[in-house]
Amino acid sequence: MSASLSVEIGSLRLANPILVASGTFGYAREMAGMVDVGRLGGIVPKTITQAPRAGNAPWRTVETTAGLLNSIGLDNDGIDAFIEHHLPYLGQLASPAIVSIAGRTSEEFTQMAARLSQYDEVGAIELNISCPNVSGGVDFGICPETCRDLIASVRAQCTKPLLAKLTPNVARIADVAAAAEEGGADGISAINTLLGMAVDWRRQKPLLGNVMGGLSGPAIKPVALRCVYQIAQRVKIPVIGIGGIGTIDDVMEFLVAGATAVQIGTANFNDPTVSMRLLDQMPAALAELGAASIQEIIGSLQPKSQPAPNVLGSPVA
Repeated sequence: MSASLSVEIGSLRLANPILVASGTFGYAREMAGMVDVGRLGGIVPKTITQAPRAGNAPWRTVETTAGLLNSIGLDNDGIDAFIEHHLPYLGQLASPAIVSIAGRTSEEFTQMAARLSQYDEVGAIELNISCPNVSGGVDFGICPETCRDLIASVRAQCTKPLLAKLTPNVARIADVAAAAEEGGADGISAINTLLGMAVDWRRQKPLLGNVMGGLSGPAIKPVALRCVYQIAQRVKIPVIGIGGIGTIDDVMEFLVAGATAVQIGTANFNDPTVSMRLLDQMPAALAELGAASIQEIIGSLQPKSQPAPNVLGSPVA
């Protein structure tokens, strides 16, 4: 008998915990020739905004030793174009679409979420309150009270499951996650990119057109694992782990640390078929732990001793 891979995020049931992260998989149509998109647990398309955005000036990406700096700036055609051109395609796929949205104000977030709630093709909504590449992009994700108020505002107008995508660029991410839960979020996506930069010292200029951008890839995995663990210890809602995931070992580490599901991001650029490989390998990984389902291993990490205070002086949990 094969192991059960299904998980639940609020009322959203996923066939498996392997999702693809916003900004790394286009709108799924672009990847359909290489990936059996219907096998994915869920698809998070590129973040959309109320009005079209041209994005940031080049350079927009810079490779680093163990990752990628990006400063795309939420380049997209806006919610109208998304609903007209992309949502119908996403709606016909077997994998649910978790639509990522970003707003400049609480009103924009609320209006977009309320509008998307009207469409059966939308499985859930991920609130991108953590993008470091646009002005004000992280404002709603750095203060617990502001985060709670935003989620509550959206929750009042939105019938779909809500995920809050959080930034690691804060002192206590678990406090922000707890506030999102209090506001009515059904799940937490963690983490978005870490703020970084790259410099051409010979020309004495920054490489990214926006000077700073978001660091993703293997370099941020330890930070992401720490954040997922801290959040999972604090909240009762599911956590979706993101950050440097590219192997089955990475996936399993996030699950035992407390993640209910994971999103594959930068690894899609190196190998667009990575998600399929991970799905193929998951049953054997579960069998190695003697687990009959994903549920048995979520949050099963056994600390060697009581968690030590972190560098900021607050308990790990």
